[in-house]
Amino acid sequence: HDLIIVEGAGSPAETNLRARDIANMGFARRAGVPVCLIGDIEKGGVIASIVGTRTVIDRKDAAMIRAFLVNKFRGDPSLFEDGVREIERRTKWPCLGVIPWLPATAKLPAEDAVVLGTPSTQSGKTLKIAAPIFSRLANFDDADPLKLEPGVEFEWTRPGQPIPRDADVVILFGTKSTLGDLAFMRAHGWDHDILAHARAGGRVLGICGGYQMLGQSITDPHGVDGEPGEALGLGLLDVETTMTRHKDVRPVSNAQTFIGSTTSGYVIHVGRTNGPDTDRPFATLEGERDGARNGNGRVMGTYFHGAFANNEFRRDWLEHVGHSGRSTLDYDAAVDGALDDLADGVEASVDVEALLNLAEPVGWRRDKT
Repeated sequence: HDLIIVEGAGSPAETNLRARDIANMGFARRAGVPVCLIGDIEKGGVIASIVGTRTVIDRKDAAMIRAFLVNKFRGDPSLFEDGVREIERRTKWPCLGVIPWLPATAKLPAEDAVVLGTPSTQSGKTLKIAAPIFSRLANFDDADPLKLEPGVEFEWTRPGQPIPRDADVVILFGTKSTLGDLAFMRAHGWDHDILAHARAGGRVLGICGGYQMLGQSITDPHGVDGEPGEALGLGLLDVETTMTRHKDVRPVSNAQTFIGSTTSGYVIHVGRTNGPDTDRPFATLEGERDGARNGNGRVMGTYFHGAFANNEFRRDWLEHVGHSGRSTLDYDAAVDGALDDLADGVEASVDVEALLNLAEPVGWRRDKT
């Protein structure tokens, strides 16, 4: 590779965690990686954030930071020129650009749970999909293709809010702890919302951990999911899940779905799910049956991630659950177009040449220069 870019996680100013840090300045120091600090102006206080970081971090950590960027600026960037000069004066770091709010980011796959607070309502909707935000939500980018569909209103239900009664479909996405989030679901009353939705004829889809929750019970004898234990599921599928120490992680191609169309994606889960409803699988993955559907076909579950990124399957599934009109969305093309727009926006607002010139040979140390 000509260039390797390392993205940090969290904040370089979490001084209480610095001794164990392997994702921010701890990594930068050990690997000899120069740093460009990025401040999010949308949240407010970006001057204090960047200047405060310079003030509280270790002197040798600060020496690794070569420049900064300001991200998500709304309005005329010239209005922040005095702010940029103030940050540069106090930190002695140069600013390489003020990046505006770029609408194209809304079409990109979700990488962080922060985006779950962003509504994704489409005008002229014909189908409403709701999904509760679990405390340990995982693989929520399964929702991204659905959020871009014209005629689909996709709504994340935040803790403390009821699942909308007018939802046509409720989707339970994956979780890092099925038993933990099953208890979380009940604590927020979502179990009652989901059961009432199903009794009224609404459709329910569970993916991975969400699939396990739809069954009769979940047993974890070895504490794989957390503390050893068991709990009753929602009882909407006649299946039972036992957590196992083995984790199934693999890509899947050309899976044959119950609708008839094929799709590709991946599985990543612990646990085995068995029961009468698995005789009506969601899909066949490499000759193995996956998932389950109840007798009337309105409740279904699967371990299969990434299926909705396939245009044909997504269109067929949406029609199956009540979407009127054939979707014309090409998801991959939409993402590629958004990436192009994002690149154009960044290039127009950032001194890219100066940014790339920050790169140093492996093992570089500021105190050696």
